[in-house]
Amino acid sequence: MIPAGNFVSSVMENRMRSVGLALEELLLTAQKQDCLTVGIYESAKLLNADPDSVVLCVLAADDEDDVALQIHFTLLRSFCCDNGITILRVSGVPRLGQLLAAVDANSNAEEPKDLHCMLVTNPQAEHRRLQEVGIYCQESRRMNQWVPELVLQER
Repeated sequence: MIPAGNFVSSVMENRMRSVGLALEELLLTAQKQDCLTVGIYESAKLLNADPDSVVLCVLAADDEDDVALQIHFTLLRSFCCDNGITILRVSGVPRLGQLLAAVDANSNAEEPKDLHCMLVTNPQAEHRRLQEVGIYCQESRRMNQWVPELVLQER
């Protein structure tokens, strides 16, 4: 018999892995369809111009010591909450960098992208992976986790 604590831990790990893969697929699809905005400044401009087009805000959780970055995150989270935009904090920014760089043929290798904030815009096509990420965020909020967090695994 498996101890209850180990079973719950295993289920949560599998759930996070599944949602992590869903997020990766969603971000790749959004990037290919030109529905991904990357960078804090670019994201703020889009949120100011067209907040209704944004369906998901992904914030990096790796640089918690950067005070200026945390102030930007606070403002972005507040704006997203006020506008009904789903927010997800993600640890594992290097994984996101690998993932998005592999697809972005037009990127300049000398200019690293600011992956601290990413917005997914594509309200016309309800991508099945968007639904999976959204359900994870709703479940997390029900468990009093105001901004859901996810850890991406290195590969």
